[in-house]
Amino acid sequence: MSSLAGKVAIVTGAASGIGLAVAQDFARQGVRVTVSDIDIERGQAVAAELEGARFQAADMSDPEQVRSLVSATSEAEGHVDILVNNAGLQYVAPIVEFPEEKWRQIIEIMLTAPFALTKAVLPGMYERNWGRIINISSVHGLRASAFKSAYVAAKHGLIGLTRVTALEGAEHGVTCNAICPSYVRTPLVEKQIAAQARVHNIPESEVVAKVMVTEGAIKRLLEPSEVAQLVTYLCGDAASGITGSAQTIDCGWTAH
Repeated sequence: MSSLAGKVAIVTGAASGIGLAVAQDFARQGVRVTVSDIDIERGQAVAAELEGARFQAADMSDPEQVRSLVSATSEAEGHVDILVNNAGLQYVAPIVEFPEEKWRQIIEIMLTAPFALTKAVLPGMYERNWGRIINISSVHGLRASAFKSAYVAAKHGLIGLTRVTALEGAEHGVTCNAICPSYVRTPLVEKQIAAQARVHNIPESEVVAKVMVTEGAIKRLLEPSEVAQLVTYLCGDAASGITGSAQTIDCGWTAH
């Protein structure tokens, strides 16, 4: 029996990609997962496929929906043990061409929403003296790439939030860690290919080889399941002494 069996988790951006893989791996461990996403049709289908899962639509750019995600999960499940902040988006453009509204949207969804969700779940975790918060950052939380100003800023900020949460939560049995993957084979990455080709002035067929995997020692994309298994490990008893960390799973990118 998994040490996580019976725990209650919220996973944002769980209708596809890393979030979907996390929800699936949690369900295999007996975790009761609230699958959250703006894609209602796909999110409902995912929840229906997972034992003990439920779906709740939530737009991470809407503060009211962010708050409701936690309150509704607590009402349905009794409490929240695990929070995985995964929802995100990307926009690729030089700073001089970067729309300010797109900057604000990315920061709101990828940094402000994780703060608000963390704030909402911590009191219950403190009360039960147990909690796990996992923030899906990126290798771009540790390194920068041109043309991704908002994404890089948000992911760097998420690591800062992770560290503060870890320091505050330690005496209450709460750990908080960030995971920093290199490029993962997800819809978010696939949607970047055209924009990356444009700003780098290369054919789309060359983007993976010349942009996405060029910095890694291992020249491949990660699979969502690889990231999901690291999430599950960090939530388990074996990782109870790991907190405030930025765990790299980056094919050797940051080894340079």
